Amino acid sequence: MADVSQLQVETALKEVIDPYLEQDLVSAKAIKDIRVDGGQVTVDVVLGYPAKGSRDALAAKLQEKVRAIPGVKDVKIQIDSKIAVHGVQKGVKPIAGVKNIIAVASGKGGVGKSTTAVNLALALSAEGARAAILDADIYGPSQPRMLGSHSKPESKDGRSMEPILSYHLQSMSIGYLIDEETPMIWRGPMVTQALEQLLRDTNWDDVDYLVVDLPPGTGDIQLTLAQKVPVTGAVIVTTPQDIALLDARKGLKMFEKVEIPVVGIIENMSTHICSQCGHEEHIFGAGGGLRMAEQYEVDFLGALPLDLHIRADADSGRPTVVADPDGRIAQIYREIARRIAGKMSLMKKDFSTKFPNIVIQNT
Repeated sequence: MADVSQLQVETALKEVIDPYLEQDLVSAKAIKDIRVDGGQVTVDVVLGYPAKGSRDALAAKLQEKVRAIPGVKDVKIQIDSKIAVHGVQKGVKPIAGVKNIIAVASGKGGVGKSTTAVNLALALSAEGARAAILDADIYGPSQPRMLGSHSKPESKDGRSMEPILSYHLQSMSIGYLIDEETPMIWRGPMVTQALEQLLRDTNWDDVDYLVVDLPPGTGDIQLTLAQKVPVTGAVIVTTPQDIALLDARKGLKMFEKVEIPVVGIIENMSTHICSQCGHEEHIFGAGGGLRMAEQYEVDFLGALPLDLHIRADADSGRPTVVADPDGRIAQIYREIARRIAGKMSLMKKDFSTKFPNIVIQNT
């Protein structure tokens, strides 16, 4: 019997399409090493996105294909994740301690954007990434309540703040610095300056993904984000309702104008299932988010139901991803998180931090 070759193994691996990269792992350059020793095959895979929830299923598919090669007796698939720094808008300074920033936006309020943002950040953490969230809504901060934390940030040097840690998630919000019932009666320039300070004066600790929960609309804060904050990609949250979709389109167009790639669209409150009888009803209409994604040629990342538990969990300070980690809704959030991270892993990488500094000395 002829020995198994690396080429045979590579050909077999090409038959498996990664659902989050939408291509095979050889084409995605995720196969780092193939070792063949007689009938023993070892494959090292390094994914560019966190994948705790899908790693075992992917490994099983790869094993099945390689094991089908004549002469193969045993297959070992080792899958790791390594998250790279990806490119952002030209001329924008990076944030110390942060690799990638995901802006979560909506055209209008009331679509569940903040709840979606915090659950996505927690889902990225559950998938194995170092995640953080910045509450960019200065007028109506909601993340402290959703994360069940009302601590005041500490400052070790008198100039910068330590992020608040909840459920392994780093966070910062103006809500940590003021009383919950104190209104922020500030004009635009003060608000944008506060956002920049919250972002740049926080000692983010080796963050793979910083989720920025934006206020609704396309005003000062969104423009500041586009011009001064290094955003890797944006996610639009909408409901299927025509009015919400109309405003969501404005948000999408805004990101296009400022050259921030839109990773995709999440449809929230997609369908309601009655907790008493189980009847399913599309209260806000059906398929609006998917149609919008197709119209603007962006990805439809997933749909979340209108569910009492999502609201109750967020209000109680334990978002659904941590309150019911094995439940159906938490799994939807994790699926969407993998999809976002997978799409971002295919974006151009930023190698500027790799270049050595050249120092000229007179000797």
